[in-house]
Amino acid sequence: MKVLVATEKPFAAVAVNGIREVIEEAGYELVLLEKYAAKQELLDAVADADAIIIRSDIVDKEVLDAAKNLKIVVRAGAGYDNIDLEASKANGVVAQNTPGQNSNAVAELVFGMTIMAVRNMYNGTSGTEVKGKTLGIHAFGQVGRNVARIAKGFEMEVSALDPYCPDEAISAAGVTPIHSVEELYSKNQFVSLHIPATAETKKSVGYDLVKLMPKNGVLINTARKEVIDEEGLAKAMEERPDIKYVADIKPDSAEELKAKFGDRVFFTPKKMGAQTAEANINAGIAAAQQVVAFLRDGINKYQVNK
Repeated sequence: MKVLVATEKPFAAVAVNGIREVIEEAGYELVLLEKYAAKQELLDAVADADAIIIRSDIVDKEVLDAAKNLKIVVRAGAGYDNIDLEASKANGVVAQNTPGQNSNAVAELVFGMTIMAVRNMYNGTSGTEVKGKTLGIHAFGQVGRNVARIAKGFEMEVSALDPYCPDEAISAAGVTPIHSVEELYSKNQFVSLHIPATAETKKSVGYDLVKLMPKNGVLINTARKEVIDEEGLAKAMEERPDIKYVADIKPDSAEELKAKFGDRVFFTPKKMGAQTAEANINAGIAAAQQVVAFLRDGINKYQVNK
């Protein structure tokens, strides 16, 4: 069995060593394709692979059609919108992600950006504290739970909206369940986004929700840029000069937003939520373990294209 690690942005060396140990200990062959510049390199490398581990690399229909032996593709990370799920299913390829492996890293970044926002981007002026303030978590998955844990350390009042998570599970984390998106935004000075980009959620956060936020509201996005209605956000921020927006995803209208709102907006130069040594290692090794578990024992616990 041949396992391909295809990473345009490579794993750290220590992560690669861990992946290699897991794969070779199982008796499989590991092949690395790192820092590739052309898609053809990926198409050639995947031709005889039984499994592929990726990061943000695109596995579309063309890649899947080229991979005649492919049985499984694992995205080292929580998001998997870079995998064509329909094509993978049609080709009999199991698609998996590695949920939870980078959740603490993303959650810590939420608060890195939040503190920067309330301290006015460290521009020398007086800011505010987060202690005692209200935080709403939009989706209570692995990242959301870690955000709640850290927020409790800051002594914030935390609530969460997640129709797929039972109230009991939210309450057990010391968090107040909320049952409407309007209530989430109207009751919380800080709202942290953790929803996936789906047909239902794309452009779902815009003018109507942002304008509901209390005075000095801060919207924090470490999810996906597609969930934001950028025109609606800009309109709300024009009408509400107290609102700030910080994101781990550079919006399409980044230059326009920065020109209009200056220090009221901040965007990382690239998606950096999972960019820690620990998350890099954890996600890579978890991906390798899931490949082995599937190839050897048929375990598909984290399959996302059932």
